[in-house]
Amino acid sequence: MLKIALLGCGRIGRLHAHIVASNPGSRLAAVFDPVPEAAVAISNAHGVKTVDNAEAIFSDGEIDAVIVASATQTHSDFIEQAVRAGKPVLCEKPIDLDIERVRTCQAAIADSDVPIQIGFNRRFDPGHRELRDAVVKGEIGNLLQLIITSRDPAPPTYDYLRSAGGILRDMTIHDFDIARFVLAGDEPVEVFAAANALIDPSIASDPGDNDCTMVLMRSASGRQVLINNARQAKYGYDQRIEALGTEGMLQSSNRTPNGILRFGTNLTAGGTGYENFFIERYQEAFRLQWDAFLAAVSAGKTPEVGFNDGYEALRLAEAAYESLRSGRTVSLSGQ
Repeated sequence: MLKIALLGCGRIGRLHAHIVASNPGSRLAAVFDPVPEAAVAISNAHGVKTVDNAEAIFSDGEIDAVIVASATQTHSDFIEQAVRAGKPVLCEKPIDLDIERVRTCQAAIADSDVPIQIGFNRRFDPGHRELRDAVVKGEIGNLLQLIITSRDPAPPTYDYLRSAGGILRDMTIHDFDIARFVLAGDEPVEVFAAANALIDPSIASDPGDNDCTMVLMRSASGRQVLINNARQAKYGYDQRIEALGTEGMLQSSNRTPNGILRFGTNLTAGGTGYENFFIERYQEAFRLQWDAFLAAVSAGKTPEVGFNDGYEALRLAEAAYESLRSGRTVSLSGQ
């Protein structure tokens, strides 16, 4: 049983704490958060100790591995500290909002074999994974087009938007990773993005963000990928993937209590609509993600979703932002 420390005790940290504590292969041993009340809440819920600083986690010889669910600006520092301490780490996305900081981190850990997994949990969603496996097996012939839809049920707070780094780094980054996952090595080489603040026009000036975006990508072999995001969908949390091939089409659709689909303001999750938000929709994926991390660490293998996947997803986000600024298609060769 691996003894796990949790860095960051907010919403996503609480989810990780529950998953660790409920898995027979892991035990939550310590938690840290700069907001003491947040750490105490998890401590009380799971009967684990709190520590006063992150250094106490990395110097504790009893801790086998760490989860980084803290503020994004701490991720690279904590990854580097975990590697120096020889502790495998599962880090939430993104690695950092500054791609140069990610490159610095990448160089700092380049010679290490300490397992690092980035929290792209959607790869572990059973429907998304089955679609990807079917594409790779050639079930629909040659993949032609990939359409990824991701829409939140309601916009986040202004405070969240001010620290999130923009919709393409915060929200679309999951879709960039899923695109790479399904393309299975046929990497995107061109990116074109369009984005506007259509739901709440005020965010265009403060914090200078958008709430509706579409990204069109071309892979090295010419396959087309369309990602569409919106910060608000009145009918619920909308998560779909469609793959069109020369011999057919695959869809990984939203989960509903039954086969009936209803769309409208009062038909969000709660019996007739889609799951409420990402914690509900992807809870199984989070659990499977943790299973995969434990299996990799226990076997001494490299995790399936590694540091480079986090870096490549951020490269796509940066290319998309460059496309927004220039109004042109951006080649990844220059990123």
